[in-house]
Amino acid sequence: MKKLISQTQRSYLAGFLDGDGSVYAQLKPNKTYKYGFQVVNYIVLFQSQKNQNNFAKVCALINLGYLRVRKDGILEYIIGTQEGINKFIGLVGPYVLMKKAQINLLKKIIVQKSKVKCQKDFNKLAKLIDTFRELNYSKNRKVYTSTP
Repeated sequence: MKKLISQTQRSYLAGFLDGDGSVYAQLKPNKTYKYGFQVVNYIVLFQSQKNQNNFAKVCALINLGYLRVRKDGILEYIIGTQEGINKFIGLVGPYVLMKKAQINLLKKIIVQKSKVKCQKDFNKLAKLIDTFRELNYSKNRKVYTSTP
């Protein structure tokens, strides 16, 4: 991310996230992880491939993730590192309106994840991740803390 990003640009990016973005956390089954699940946090911005040139300018302004082209012609700019997510939230958080609850929940999840020392701590984190179900619609999500 560029060192100097104006208030106007931060507001624009927040609006882009509100309108064409997603904030989420997931549990992915992974037996190589201590508690059998990987915690995955993402902030994703979406745009039609028809607008690739302009979207590339938005992505270059952010410079915290990577661009992916989906098979359906949708571009995704994915911010998936904890450092990148924290920086992006720091920049746009005060300006986000529609996804304010998701941003605040993701911040709590990041803090709770750093506190996991035992199964009980992990279960608390998993239940926090489950609360995204109330904020985000997902037709593909399969794993919740209630999943056997």
